[in-house]
Amino acid sequence: MLYDIIIIGAGPAGLTSAIYAKRANKSVLVLEAKNYGGQIINTLDIENYPANEHISGFDFATNLYNQVKNLGAEIKYEKVVDINNLGKEKEVITTKNTYKTKTIIIATGSENRKLGLPNEDEFASKGISYCATCDGAFYKEKTVAVVGGGNTALEDALYLADLASKVYLIHRRDEFRGEESTINLLKEKDNIEFLYNSNVTKLNTKDRLESIEVTSNDGETRTIDVDALFIAIGRIPENQNFAKLINLDNAGYIISNEYCHTNVEGIFVAGDNRVKELRQLVTATSDGAIAAVEAIKYINGSL
Repeated sequence: MLYDIIIIGAGPAGLTSAIYAKRANKSVLVLEAKNYGGQIINTLDIENYPANEHISGFDFATNLYNQVKNLGAEIKYEKVVDINNLGKEKEVITTKNTYKTKTIIIATGSENRKLGLPNEDEFASKGISYCATCDGAFYKEKTVAVVGGGNTALEDALYLADLASKVYLIHRRDEFRGEESTINLLKEKDNIEFLYNSNVTKLNTKDRLESIEVTSNDGETRTIDVDALFIAIGRIPENQNFAKLINLDNAGYIISNEYCHTNVEGIFVAGDNRVKELRQLVTATSDGAIAAVEAIKYINGSL
């Protein structure tokens, strides 16, 4: 069978692409290596998605998944290991099968880079967060910590400083890697404490995160009571299997234009695995819609 569109990834971006593609009466196959929903499925409460004041990540992802299934899209749980450009047709190779398609949408997302500490996964959304703009509002007038030294960590600390009563900014080196202008803004805040040459070495938990242990490079350990720890040490895009064909930036993100076109005609990208400024649920679903519409145009010869 020759599919109109194969979508790699069943997160919010990929599933939104499937909705738009099926509503345009295209044949669609969604390939997912793990579980539907992507990273959002682990979020306890989503407060910043339009028209949903509160919804769990699991409920959001399940609603989206059921919508796609009800529209008649095929979803298979197979890991994609390669894609080939055959001109007007493309080949998608999984660990089980090889599929042919007219277009591909790569929506594999990205994973948060973790500290690798015990309890880190278990207490995600229970005081451990990887997204200040997603979860910061839960910690108004509370004490939080941010770990990281790049622009994301600096921007997270700046954002949280306007919400929390106290922000600890922890970095393993003696200077930050982010923009000087942002660093200067942080230094103007009287509720931010900088901990240089330091690493978070332990998470103290009961029902949720209660405190962290921070160890300096000279071996001194300090216990800090916090309501939340925001980990901003980078993300890992899931694009490794496409590097021979698709242009990636130095961090491994797919390079695309605002219409989600990659460097290969007929192959599009949607979601957190592409180069962009803001990675949020709403931007993932937006990408999914754009990529599907562009794929439909390509199929119909109107691009």
